Amino acid sequence: MNDALSLDDRIASRLNALRRDRGWSLDELARRSGVSRATLSRLEKGEVGSTTAILGRLCSAHGMTLSRLMLMAEETFQPLVARESQPVWRDEASGFCRRSISPPSQALAGEALECRLEPGADIFYDAPPRAGLEHHLVLLEGALRLDLDGETHELKPGDCLRYRLFGSSRFRTPPDTAARYLLFMV
Repeated sequence: MNDALSLDDRIASRLNALRRDRGWSLDELARRSGVSRATLSRLEKGEVGSTTAILGRLCSAHGMTLSRLMLMAEETFQPLVARESQPVWRDEASGFCRRSISPPSQALAGEALECRLEPGADIFYDAPPRAGLEHHLVLLEGALRLDLDGETHELKPGDCLRYRLFGSSRFRTPPDTAARYLLFMV
């Protein structure tokens, strides 16, 4: 891949390749993901940026985590990645920012992320990227309310929530408080 391409451009290219590798038409992916055909076409061409919610739906349709998609958009594996070289992706519409702190590798399954949600953020995922995926969420700063499969968890700094996700999830911050957390997926 060309180093001059932005992460958004590499994600668009990877989304197109994933769909084509499965032999799916845009209509088929739209049916499986609930994302309109027009939006899918524009995403794959890099005409529009993606949102956390849309990427969540697409990853669910492909049976992978958002982090796995991000890793697939990266080029090579290096065991050490300096903080300034860690890919950062922002969804300005939802107030979500994620930093991939794990060195990217398509061969290794575990992933570590540093995430930030702005005050008043509310992000809903209707299905997990892969049913039963184990998560460890450590809240570093702020406050976070996490709804998992209908159960609500209120996290304070230092709290760690360990869970396996089989259904929907919702991440919310209070109107006046952001949240910064580490997320480990294994």
